[in-house]
Amino acid sequence: MVPQKQAEEAIVAGDVSVNDGTDGGEEGRVDHEPIHRFKSLFWHGGSVYDAWFSCASNQVAQVLLTLPYSFSQLGMLSGVILQVFYGLLGSWTAYLISVLYVEYRTRKEKENVSFKNHVIQWYEVLDGLLGPQWKAVGLAFNCTFLLFGSVIQLIACASNIYYINDRLDKRTWTYIFGACCATTVFIPSFHNYRIWSFLGLGMTTYTAWYLAIAALIHGQVDGVKHSGPTKLVLYFTGATNVLYTFGGHAVTVEIMHAMWKPRKFKYVYLFATIYVFTLTIPSAAAVYWAFGDQLLDHANAFSLLPRTGFRDAAVILMLIHQFITFGFACTPLYFVWEKVVRMHDTKSICLRALVRVPVVIPIWFLAIIFPFFGPINSAVGALLVSFTVYIIPSLAHMLTYRKASARQNAAEKPPFFLPSWTAMFVLNTFVVGWVFVVGFGFGGWASMSNFISQVDSFGLFAKCYQCKPPAHHH
Repeated sequence: MVPQKQAEEAIVAGDVSVNDGTDGGEEGRVDHEPIHRFKSLFWHGGSVYDAWFSCASNQVAQVLLTLPYSFSQLGMLSGVILQVFYGLLGSWTAYLISVLYVEYRTRKEKENVSFKNHVIQWYEVLDGLLGPQWKAVGLAFNCTFLLFGSVIQLIACASNIYYINDRLDKRTWTYIFGACCATTVFIPSFHNYRIWSFLGLGMTTYTAWYLAIAALIHGQVDGVKHSGPTKLVLYFTGATNVLYTFGGHAVTVEIMHAMWKPRKFKYVYLFATIYVFTLTIPSAAAVYWAFGDQLLDHANAFSLLPRTGFRDAAVILMLIHQFITFGFACTPLYFVWEKVVRMHDTKSICLRALVRVPVVIPIWFLAIIFPFFGPINSAVGALLVSFTVYIIPSLAHMLTYRKASARQNAAEKPPFFLPSWTAMFVLNTFVVGWVFVVGFGFGGWASMSNFISQVDSFGLFAKCYQCKPPAHHH
């Protein structure tokens, strides 16, 4: 083919479809009926801001409450440094995912494939660029990660509500919230999370500043000790929880696909992470400053703060937010399941909701078996997030662009701060090496041994994990 013609085709493919991305055509239509305007305001979101809200609110939910626990394992200095380090690493791999998505979509649209009623997912990007083996690996890690992500949200719900109402034990609360969260089957796709992610971010912002201010007002506990880091096991458990915090982008591709202009996603994640730093660092540092080593036995930061109206408000807001995050983690699983049973193109919302129900049941069951809020975050971080979010995107990027021809025709050239392909390859190799050795190796060993010690001391199906003994009940 003549190079010029090829270039022209690429420009056309790039300009028309990926850039305008009028996938739903919602933007182009002007409709003055108030109902439609209301609907577009709350229901159909595809702008850069929507993506930013989705990313930021999806990144911090219940993790906010376990970060002080991680700080007690890491010590103050390591805690702050690792947060910044993993936050930047996470933004880098999210950027790689967005590059691969645009590459895949550009290639497919040259072949005139339409994505009108189809949501592109990460494993399909891997399949299109690297073949079926990669698809299988991507699918396995992603689904397991999202499955446990949803499980963690359910456990967190029960763990939090217990601080407001301890008449029921945590296991009973898990039953109740499992039933509530099952209603997310009715939300069709990420376009429809507009108002939710906006509210969700407001809620986490309130909770983060509540934790920081309440801890400062409370002041340091008598004889407070800040002895972390003491044990290697605990150090790496804490580090993996931080890795998990900034590994919220297993849903990156679906959020991108819900944008009108997916190419703009590149820096959205970085800005979301920078905002998240303003929530996670002050709150974790303040709570750790106030309570020190007590946090080692209290994975949930709420459990140490005095009970006030503000705390109750924070608990309730976190509950609503966990409900939203549950939807975020589950929606990609619903999509995968719909594609397996060939119902993904169905227009009827009710039929799709019915088809999605089998996805919720195992999540509910797992949350009842392993109610270890805190340790389970680290285990998931080490064994799943390390691969899903850091290793696989970096390897996939290196393999996609290993040939000179692929680099020449790349839909997205290297970014301005790393203009050479070699520098990108070096950085990707570093990410793979670091995360594999520190995150998966040390982190996996530490968090699994911590997890097993929790099973030994509390047992599976624990009725009330880390609750006070009944004698102290008020």
